[in-house]
Amino acid sequence: MPLAGLERHPHARAVLSAALAPTGSPSHAYLFHGPAGSGKAQVARAFAGELLAEGAGDPDGVRGRVLRDSHPDLTWVVPTGAAEMRVEDLEGPVITAATRTPFEAQRRVFVIEQADAMRDSAANRMLKTLEEPASFVHLILLTTRPAQVLPTIVSRCQLVRFDAPAEEQLAERLAVEGGAQETARACARLALGDGDRARALIGDDGTALRAAAQAVAAAVLQGTLAQRPWTALLERAQQRGAVAQERVEERVAQDAEVLPQKERKRAEREGADAAKRAGRRARTQALDEGLRLTGLWLRDIGVVLDGAPALVHNLDALDTLRAQADGRDVHSLRRAVALVDETRASLALNPSEELQLDALAIRLTRALA
Repeated sequence: MPLAGLERHPHARAVLSAALAPTGSPSHAYLFHGPAGSGKAQVARAFAGELLAEGAGDPDGVRGRVLRDSHPDLTWVVPTGAAEMRVEDLEGPVITAATRTPFEAQRRVFVIEQADAMRDSAANRMLKTLEEPASFVHLILLTTRPAQVLPTIVSRCQLVRFDAPAEEQLAERLAVEGGAQETARACARLALGDGDRARALIGDDGTALRAAAQAVAAAVLQGTLAQRPWTALLERAQQRGAVAQERVEERVAQDAEVLPQKERKRAEREGADAAKRAGRRARTQALDEGLRLTGLWLRDIGVVLDGAPALVHNLDALDTLRAQADGRDVHSLRRAVALVDETRASLALNPSEELQLDALAIRLTRALA
């Protein structure tokens, strides 16, 4: 049966359809690559369902359990480190589990999100599993940044490409979901082909994040730093981090209830650490997104100065961009965008977020003076 979600991905359709029963022979390892929101995870789950359903007495029941994430032969791994995949994320759930026979299906399927987050230590632990997997093991690695996946991992996988949706398609989808037409076009363009990001931008939280980013840009352009407008970015990032941490804490508490007393304390301790890492990761991602939007706003002002308003990302704020472009120097704006990108790159390495934003604001003001 055709896999759901492959309608606009010809390369993925050709590779994966040829791997399915009754005549196909699936590879032991795949690397699904493409922008976030392109449907990689959806197709990975559907593909896993087909692999596990082969030979089953109730294939539809198997597919349903895979969709509900309740099949014992499907393992789905998400990095728990603040900025990278931890060895512990792979050691037990994948490397050790891949040596054990399936519980009920003919195969075991392991899906690993954010394969680009594997550093040398985690990647080296995975190599033997990728090189010499058991005959019943199939691994599906997902990434939005294939160039960041270690070559030793890439070389052992069959590559499957997923394409970004066209800007018009994405804007139409956002408008259907309730966004105003002009805002939908702006969010589709600001998302740079990332469907998940576009949906986040058009929501209430995304709208507030855009406003906070634009306030930072306006303050540095005007040299009005006394009220420290970048604190709004920090607050939104902290809120996202708190929500992510709370979700993990709730899940840990639920899981601990069914554990023996001897194991419960260790699970709670490890869960508390995982919750903190999840909060840190969500906070850093939100702050990075806010700075990305700040950089795009400054870039758009430069585009207006260059006389190319059709290339603006913030299409729903063109009048404001024109007003802020008056009297500006396009070369200074380009330097300012580079400064924002430098700060984004350092966020994962330097946890002093507030100090970094303070320093960035001063550097931007000087660059734009």
